[in-house]
Amino acid sequence: MTSELERIKILEEKISQVVDFINKLTEENSRLKQQLKELKTERRDYEASVKKVERLEGELEKYEKERGVIKGKIETIIDQINQLGI
Repeated sequence: MTSELERIKILEEKISQVVDFINKLTEENSRLKQQLKELKTERRDYEASVKKVERLEGELEKYEKERGVIKGKIETIIDQINQLGI
């Protein structure tokens, strides 16, 4: 009889360890899910930033071209004024 009680206590301890392990895994799973959610948010923010930078680079290139055109026109006007001798 004592042997059976000891085996039941051992089984009870093992079940308790399994329950503790499952609880730890559940907590870790929750933590990992939260971390994944945060990483997905960071990824969306990063992708939005990349799109914004690409758009701004496009605008910068456009403005640099416009600046070159305007500079050329101003140089032409200055040359014409110089030819007038003013």
